[in-house]
Amino acid sequence: MATDIASALGIGSGINTSQLVSDLTNASFGPREDAVQGRLETASARVSALASAKSSLETFSKALSDLLQGTAYRGQPVSNDPSIATVGLIPGGTPKGLPAQLEVLQLATAQVLQSTALTDSAAVAGTGTLKLTVGTTETLINVAAPGTLADLASAINGANAGVTASIVTDQSGARLVLKGETGTDNAFTLTAEPDADVNLQRFVWDGAGGTMARSQTAGNALIRVDNVDMEFGSNQITTAISNVQININKAAPGTVVTLATDQPTSTMGDLVREFVTAYNELKGALNNATQSNGDSAGLLSGDYGVREMSRRLSGLVSRELTDTGNYRTLSDLGIRTERNGTLSLDSTRLDAALAADPDAITQMLNPAVSTPTQPGIAGALKEITDYVNGTDGPIASSTAIYEKQKAALERELEKLGEQRGNYSEQLTSTYAKMQTRLMQFQATQSYLEQQIKIWSQSND
Repeated sequence: MATDIASALGIGSGINTSQLVSDLTNASFGPREDAVQGRLETASARVSALASAKSSLETFSKALSDLLQGTAYRGQPVSNDPSIATVGLIPGGTPKGLPAQLEVLQLATAQVLQSTALTDSAAVAGTGTLKLTVGTTETLINVAAPGTLADLASAINGANAGVTASIVTDQSGARLVLKGETGTDNAFTLTAEPDADVNLQRFVWDGAGGTMARSQTAGNALIRVDNVDMEFGSNQITTAISNVQININKAAPGTVVTLATDQPTSTMGDLVREFVTAYNELKGALNNATQSNGDSAGLLSGDYGVREMSRRLSGLVSRELTDTGNYRTLSDLGIRTERNGTLSLDSTRLDAALAADPDAITQMLNPAVSTPTQPGIAGALKEITDYVNGTDGPIASSTAIYEKQKAALERELEKLGEQRGNYSEQLTSTYAKMQTRLMQFQATQSYLEQQIKIWSQSND
């Protein structure tokens, strides 16, 4: 109805009352609506900025934790003569007993038997049963017809008894070669059972002699660690030094090999530098959001949530991250806070700390050793993140304030919209009545002018 009236306004009066209503309404409500809309957009932007700050802190904390967890903090065992022996860390353990002096007196060897030569692998080896005895374990080897040399080798390998059979061929023919595992406990015999035919009895060894020849005797490895003689059945030794595997490659009596641990100080130094860089990126973003330089003030200038986040982060530098050693805080490593809240690093002090007490730095960096009294960087940062970003934390409190502001401003905009509509309808109605009366006046004027004209003509 108001629209119909508005569209008819201006007819007969010469005045564009429809435009006049629009202009008057905009003049009355536009500035107030623009102000409220601006405040609403600011509140929304602050909510988004807080969400971004929250996400940035979580990302920083998780990325740092993932980086630190994926780092090897313990040095790797090393040998100064890998041609004699190499060493490695046994997973899940910490090397103990290094450095150590190693002398390899003898390698562990495996027993090897060889048969006389046959024509080839298809030659008849015999049928029946052989008994393979490794240590105290007996295994029956059944060879069925046609009982070729290849059949015999396959039957031995199929038994999975700790002896490997192979056929070697040279200009003298094909021979069966049997090889056990290293160590005297793995010496083996191969004897014929009553059903073994004459041909199959060509492949026996009773430990002292037989139809096969022994080309190598089973023997144990003999080593000397820090002048302590030790004997092992394998050349891969895992119990001589705690959590260290020694792989001996050759015997070298009289030659001492030094086994030690290299400290990954360069890696730990890089981790500290990466922490400082990542921290400064986060702090720079927070500084931009909270700056209070007049016209260029940040969205979160004066905001409690972000201010509390910055305060807690700044406390990382002086907080004790470990309760052992002479280096317990980041400031002990040469990290200090600048006036703008970012961190700087004295590399000389860091290198000196790493050289003096790498174990203490490891305690700070390694999340695996985190305890309530020894949280390390990752643990301390997680505490800050959990508090600041918690359900009842500073970020949530600030966000709730801005969300409340948004809701109030949205209601205010809605109310202004209703008032605008009512005001426009009121003006439209007023001008419609005015237009009606004006048209009545114009009709009366036209009638009077007509009567006057008639009177004038009558008098003439």
